Amino acid sequence: MTIVLDRHIEITPGIAGGRPRIAGHRITVQNIVIWHERMGWGIDEICAEYELKLAEVHAALAYYFDHQEEIDRRIDADEAFVAEQRRRTLSVLEKKRKAQRSD
Repeated sequence: MTIVLDRHIEITPGIAGGRPRIAGHRITVQNIVIWHERMGWGIDEICAEYELKLAEVHAALAYYFDHQEEIDRRIDADEAFVAEQRRRTLSVLEKKRKAQRSD
């Protein structure tokens, strides 16, 4: 069942991890926040890159500002998960170096 929060933002279990996203897309509010707030992309850039309407990006940012603490926690948790996976997983180069040392 899809929960339509407004005409631009919806939540559907099983799509995009059940996170709020732009209706009809797999682009999450979290994606928009990272691109705009953390990477410094302009709204026009995001629209052009992902073929979104200005209203969709503005709606995603409005949703973010209404739920900022929750979304920031998710972003931080995702970044921590990625950092931990990188720490635990050897790169191809590291594997080759380790194999060479053991020979």
